[in-house]
Amino acid sequence: MNFIEELTWRGMIHDVMPGAKEQLEKEMTAGYLGIDPTADSLHIGHLVGVMILRHFQRCGHKPIALVGGATGMIGDPSGKSQERNLLTEETLRHNQDCIKAQLSRFLDFESDAPNAAEMVNNYDWMKNFSFLEFIRDIGKHITVNYMMAKDSVKKRLNGETSDGMSFTEFTYQLVQGYDFLYLYQHHNCRIQMGGSDQWGNITTGTELIRRKTGGEAFALTCPLITKADGGKFGKTESGNVWLDRRYTSPYKFYQFWLNVSDTDAEKYIKIFTFLEKGAIDALIEEQRQAPHLRPLQKALAKEVTTMVHSEADYLAAVDASSILFGNSTSDQLKNLDEETFLAVFEGVPQFEISLTELNEGIKAIDLLTEKSAVFPSKGEMRKMTQGGGVAINKEKLDQPDAVVTADQLLNGRYLLVQKGKKNYFLLTAK
Repeated sequence: MNFIEELTWRGMIHDVMPGAKEQLEKEMTAGYLGIDPTADSLHIGHLVGVMILRHFQRCGHKPIALVGGATGMIGDPSGKSQERNLLTEETLRHNQDCIKAQLSRFLDFESDAPNAAEMVNNYDWMKNFSFLEFIRDIGKHITVNYMMAKDSVKKRLNGETSDGMSFTEFTYQLVQGYDFLYLYQHHNCRIQMGGSDQWGNITTGTELIRRKTGGEAFALTCPLITKADGGKFGKTESGNVWLDRRYTSPYKFYQFWLNVSDTDAEKYIKIFTFLEKGAIDALIEEQRQAPHLRPLQKALAKEVTTMVHSEADYLAAVDASSILFGNSTSDQLKNLDEETFLAVFEGVPQFEISLTELNEGIKAIDLLTEKSAVFPSKGEMRKMTQGGGVAINKEKLDQPDAVVTADQLLNGRYLLVQKGKKNYFLLTAK
């Protein structure tokens, strides 16, 4: 596979430095991409970079994932209007370990293949570098004029809402440039990849390599991912969509991809899956013929959820979706694990009920009016039950006076009450 050609048809290339294509076609090449270690999980905003590294390895090249322990202590001014909080070394090390575990799902770190992936942390080579050494050995090669001309610097200095830029942040591109020089000298790394907002920082590195060693290195960037409506990709009302299930459940992760617009689905399926061009073209045509069936979104959600989590998590998410939006059965509901169950019904009205009373048995009419406010009155509850509009754990309630017991609890704790087609209530026994 040809790396540049593969990324081109997928819409994953913004800029390529002249000579990069020839270098990649000439020989196996080591290339790196920087990852910000400010959290102990990647989110889907990082996923584009991860996919680039995986394509790089699939095309026979050697990917290097650089965790920015040193640069994370400074804060990249690119696209930011304020400085970030600085992290301790202990926190950065923990975050690095967690990120490597996540990346291992995408990249081969363990084999003895010549293009096995590596992970490095720039804190390891920056921590013993004195300030005087740095400005003598590195700073003298790059002029202030050159640094001031970068868009990331100009935007911060000229921005109306900005408080300016500290010297710490101003030096960021020099530190990142030194990373490239270090990897060039110690890992034979010839190309750096990143988002289009990193072009200025990356080219500072290629310039530093040229001026200090006379060598040649290259840059490649991908477009910043956007949504068709102009909103920020990867953000929801509750924040980032994380790859770690502790922060975003597989069900919510699946739902995120399932609910993207048709326009975005057509773009994202090329970027975030490894489906071949023919398969994607067929799905796009299928979508145009029957957009209401949403084949693109379904394929996208399946591929990404299986890749990031597992096939079992994907299947559980599909089952969970049918519980909320389809004609599911009580058996499907009972098979849901607690994590997925709570993710599905997050946000529905919840009430606490007494486990002791439930052990003794409570009439449904009392449970749903006196013990919880599912119905405002017993009359309304009776009327809706007689009309077949009340269900407990997806089983239709035939009689208002039917006794509900603790044996019916889901995961030993919950009762799911359905009032009409779309109104759910969660009762938690304590």
